[in-house]
Amino acid sequence: MLHPPRYILASILAGLGGFLFGLDTGTIGPVTAMSQFTDTFGVLSATMHGLIVSCILITGALASFMAGHLADTVGRPLGMGIGAAVFGAGAALEAGAVHIGMLFVGRLITGVGEGLFLSTTVVYICEIVPAKGRGVIASAPQFFITFALVVGYFFCYGTINISSSLAWRLPFAFHAVCALTWGTLVVLLLPHSPRWLKAKGRMDEVDVAWEKLGINLEALLEGSDKRELDTEAGLNMEPLALRPTTTHQSVREEVHMLLRVFSKDTWKPTALGVFVMSMMQASGIDGILYYAPLLFQQAGLVSDSSSFLASGLSGVVIFATTIPAVLLADRWSRRASVIYGGFAIALIMLVIGALYASDSVHSSYGAGRWVVIIFIFLFTFVYSGSWAVTINIYASEVQPLKTRAAASALGRSGNWIVNWIVAFTTPIFLTKSSSGIYFLFGACCLLTSVACFLWMPETRGLSLEEIDGIFEKKEGETSRASSIINVVLRQDEKN
Repeated sequence: MLHPPRYILASILAGLGGFLFGLDTGTIGPVTAMSQFTDTFGVLSATMHGLIVSCILITGALASFMAGHLADTVGRPLGMGIGAAVFGAGAALEAGAVHIGMLFVGRLITGVGEGLFLSTTVVYICEIVPAKGRGVIASAPQFFITFALVVGYFFCYGTINISSSLAWRLPFAFHAVCALTWGTLVVLLLPHSPRWLKAKGRMDEVDVAWEKLGINLEALLEGSDKRELDTEAGLNMEPLALRPTTTHQSVREEVHMLLRVFSKDTWKPTALGVFVMSMMQASGIDGILYYAPLLFQQAGLVSDSSSFLASGLSGVVIFATTIPAVLLADRWSRRASVIYGGFAIALIMLVIGALYASDSVHSSYGAGRWVVIIFIFLFTFVYSGSWAVTINIYASEVQPLKTRAAASALGRSGNWIVNWIVAFTTPIFLTKSSSGIYFLFGACCLLTSVACFLWMPETRGLSLEEIDGIFEKKEGETSRASSIINVVLRQDEKN
């Protein structure tokens, strides 16, 4: 019987962190729409509704900003374990909330946990997986996020018939159990990232870590000299990453790791990663995921059970689309996926906005409402098959080793800041205008596609070291261009 390489099993375990994030995303919207939730806390205003849903993202963004330094200090597995423990504590507080303030504090604590572990999971996977399969395997967190959306929606669909407050408490209790279980397994079973050990100068542990991950160093290093000479041919440079060369990193550099992401040789990949991670939320995806029951009710599915079922089906669409998208992640161009996917979801959002603006959507009659419902499903389908998988991989793999954890955490922080803005303002927007929010999301998608067409380099099939070389080459080309211009100007001055 064939067994998968141990680095794949390690990646799957690490990727389960996405399950926790997806659970919260898939349950908080349905939970706050339950009549049992209203019986406990009263009817929430649009502002308070948005704040309760989105407050987890405030602390998540702040914690994510520091997650890179934590992961660089204690290692990737322990960093994830600490985040899971904090997440579990917050979820337990949510489950036991007796007033709205207690629920609010619980969600803030849960957000800290999410911020600490989520970006680190992708960093860890990118660092332990060879280039050939990195795109598929690094999609594991996104795969589990989408699976958890389905679990979360239908968990709430199953508890909605409980007459007591257990209807909304059980989902939060489930979050706590899952978080503590995952965190324990991660700390006990995952080895340190060999690249992290190398960056720390712990060279005597690097080979042992690769062996635990089931990677044969001798086989990978065989013939590496020839590959080094053939860099222009685009051959895999992964063996260079496995060599036992030491890196010298001072304590001062570690303390100021967050500032290093803006240094001359790293600011471009940092800016690109933060931009795409932020704009993927400006597409409006979490406005749909968090408020799916509300959006479907607005389009005409007025009963709780119908809107919850439709929300669950949207989760099924996302999950079903993610499976082939993950499997084909290394077969499709990263650029094409982001650019063409962005144009498609922009068009979908603009069409929905136009239908509402033209007063073509009515809750009890007409085809407009069905077009909106179908287009919401279509949006989740296209987004899940393009941006959801590609951008999460791209934002981490494009970063250089010395700043990968910090830059990825910064990108996740930007992602959650924009996510918070979307989650907080969506119910407020919907009370003021049924069309404006869709036009805004569509414009953001269009802007992102244009920007990526102009500045996003292709990374599919390249090792992390080759990707570093792309930006170094661009930096060198810019420097040479500047030198040529200066020479020409000096000659003109002489003449």
